[in-house]
Amino acid sequence: MYGGGCTVPPKYLFGVKVIAMEYEEMMPEGEESPQPMEESWWSAVLKQEEEFSHTKSRIHEGYLGERDDNRGTPEDWSWARGLYEKDDTVDLPVIGYNRGGLLVEAQSLRGFVPISHLISFHPETNERERSMQLADAVGKELCLKVIEYDPERGRLVFSERAAQAGPGKRIELLDSLTPGDKVSGAVTNITRFGVFVDLGGVEGLIHVSELSWGRVRHPADVVRCGDEVNVQVLSVDQEQGRVALSLKELMPDPWTNVEERYHMDDIVEGVITNVVKFGAFVGIEDGLEGLIHISELGDGSFLHPRSVVREGEKVCVRVIHIDSASRRLGLSMRQVSQHPVMKKPSEGIPSEEPEALSSL
Repeated sequence: MYGGGCTVPPKYLFGVKVIAMEYEEMMPEGEESPQPMEESWWSAVLKQEEEFSHTKSRIHEGYLGERDDNRGTPEDWSWARGLYEKDDTVDLPVIGYNRGGLLVEAQSLRGFVPISHLISFHPETNERERSMQLADAVGKELCLKVIEYDPERGRLVFSERAAQAGPGKRIELLDSLTPGDKVSGAVTNITRFGVFVDLGGVEGLIHVSELSWGRVRHPADVVRCGDEVNVQVLSVDQEQGRVALSLKELMPDPWTNVEERYHMDDIVEGVITNVVKFGAFVGIEDGLEGLIHISELGDGSFLHPRSVVREGEKVCVRVIHIDSASRRLGLSMRQVSQHPVMKKPSEGIPSEEPEALSSL
């Protein structure tokens, strides 16, 4: 029982049950990578929404501190739950704002509308302009949908963007989506763990591991807010309202025929993408990385691979190991001369090398 006897689920975000998580960057080869289909994929809490719990809110010229008594009545939480389950819209007045969005009056409850869910605001707006726009919204009414309710924490989140689809659209869309479908939508928010895409009533999530076949340091390097993207549906959970999306599934996988395009002893050019204590990763082509083990960086001894190479540096390497099934490509700088004849990825046969390399 929650909220003084109101029986509602503990917490939902865009229909997604939320647990605490901290996304870690994609790890180098040989270390564990995030698994997109695990529960942690869906434990996404938008940074803007978290500010609702930590940032003081302004109402006109005064200040209103964090509201610890936003518990409401059982009837009001039942009302909020009904709005969510029916996918209905409601008009609510804006009573304040903070850095993350707007505060609205929802019967005896106070609701929050993240800035990424306001149709007239762009997440990349500068701080001063954003503050002015948020202040101007105070006193106006917005047509909204409930996207999160958490009676235990006194937390109620709305979306103006979701309300644009009209009542019942979320349920209708969830019923129509199936894995493998190709759909399009607009990027509404970018976080370090992935990208949210508005499909027209439902927000799907592209996990960072589904953005590209290659290394992605931050999703903002791949897409921008407002971009229209074509994606493939990976999974749909109608009960929880979850839609998992992929951008990379619509792109060719460079590992599919890597053993046809590259051969042992090929000399290729690449760019250092990451330097770690056991070696350096080299981008050979988009989505295809190989590893130069520390023992193959050069002759002699050195304290760290960064003493030999740096990120962004172009290097010539020899292919010394290919394992397409494990997505592993072993490379060597030590076994390459200063002026090699390189093989282009599109060539069907290895390039000839200088005689000086034949004895290596």
